[in-house]
Amino acid sequence: MYYSLFTVVALILLTAPFGLMFGFMGAFASRSKNMIVRILGKGYTSIVRGVPDIVFFLFVPIALDQAIEFIRHKTLCWDVTEPIWRGNDFVVCRAAKMPLSDAAVWTHDVYGFLLAVVAFAFVFGAFCSNVLAGALKSVPRGQIEAGRSMGLGERQIRRLIEVPQMWIYALPGLSNLWQLLIKSTPLLFLLGVEDLVYWARELGGSKTSAYAYSHADWRLAYFTVLLLFYLLVTSISQRGFERMRKRLARGQNFSGAS
Repeated sequence: MYYSLFTVVALILLTAPFGLMFGFMGAFASRSKNMIVRILGKGYTSIVRGVPDIVFFLFVPIALDQAIEFIRHKTLCWDVTEPIWRGNDFVVCRAAKMPLSDAAVWTHDVYGFLLAVVAFAFVFGAFCSNVLAGALKSVPRGQIEAGRSMGLGERQIRRLIEVPQMWIYALPGLSNLWQLLIKSTPLLFLLGVEDLVYWARELGGSKTSAYAYSHADWRLAYFTVLLLFYLLVTSISQRGFERMRKRLARGQNFSGAS
């Protein structure tokens, strides 16, 4: 149970920066002057936002895992002539397995966890992209024109004017995404990662498929504790974002800071 708590917290803390990275890539791509890059950026945002999250939570880890094993198979087992895709089966040589079948248990756990981080970051990055793109558009146009009149290039304007001032506009949307990320952590069980909800069900039940306990059914108590835990985390997060908002709004005079 304690280990699963660490897993959930680690997932949230790692997904947030990687999600922002995907978000910035999507936001800047959607505003690119290159038509192909712009289509890719807008397509990424639209497709992920339009398809149920659970589909990508299942698709991304499988696709990434098979891509890694495919590359390893072509590199390490180049002399194997049998096809990799055999009907519905994906078969690679023993050396291409990731991780190796004889690897330690913790290696399999870490690998599955990292795939989960990528899946969560990929999904929430699309929503971040939409929020960040809107925030970049909200930066006063006059300041951008002033930067151009001073001889600043587009990259300098983005780095010195747009990005520093966009946070006050992006913070409400990012706050909502942070709360959604926290509430989405129970979906870890879909990826084979044993999270808090999984262990609350396993430890709270009097009898499961794997364990038999002498105590009565304690699942109501366990899930009540989980309810309080998630409420506490979201409450603390909300207060933290409120303090960030006040700090970013300091010295600025516009109604969008409210």
